[in-house]
Amino acid sequence: MRRDGADAGWSLVVPLKPLVRAKSRLSPAAGEALRPQLALAFALDTVTAALACEDVLDVAVVTDDPVAGEGLAALGARVVADVPARGLNAALAYGASRVRRRRAAAAVAALNADLPALRPAELGRVLSAAAAFPRAFLADAAEIGTTLLTAAPGVELAPAFGGPSRARHRESGAREIMLSGADSVRRDVDTGEDLLAALALGVGRHTARCVPGARARAIAEGVRTSGG
Repeated sequence: MRRDGADAGWSLVVPLKPLVRAKSRLSPAAGEALRPQLALAFALDTVTAALACEDVLDVAVVTDDPVAGEGLAALGARVVADVPARGLNAALAYGASRVRRRRAAAAVAALNADLPALRPAELGRVLSAAAAFPRAFLADAAEIGTTLLTAAPGVELAPAFGGPSRARHRESGAREIMLSGADSVRRDVDTGEDLLAALALGVGRHTARCVPGARARAIAEGVRTSGG
């Protein structure tokens, strides 16, 4: 996070479902009891890394979950209630509008909340590349979805996340960021297989605490027996 007082840098908007409903596809491998804990840990590690990025001025988390909101606020994020309550893209658009209500000339980026291996330096490289375009996006590791969508000052974010959002964002006119060495920004986690890939990259302390070695081995076994 920039601490020089300059009104420059990116404002990130991070959406987070209520933990009771988050990351349902992790249940087969991780178990239903661990799933909400992992969803919170992912968000905490994502926001921690984002706030440590020198190109990031602030982070707004759009969520109605009180436990997650308290933990994320303690990290330094601004928590915004999901007033529209109409799904992911409505939450992101609302979050961006709230950011620009406070800072009209903000460059805004929507960032997934499930990037537990996120590295501040890699995020900074992606944001620097995105700054060359009015709107830009980064595809996820599967090259189907999107983990980051940016909008320059004065440009509408126009999020189209969910499912094959890479194609939708490209069709909307956003420029795809083609950048090597950004694996941690692309590695979102929806399944047990995704979690193992994130663990191989190296996750933040909150996720690491949820998934010690023995539990990671159990998840690997769950992935093997469930087929992912």
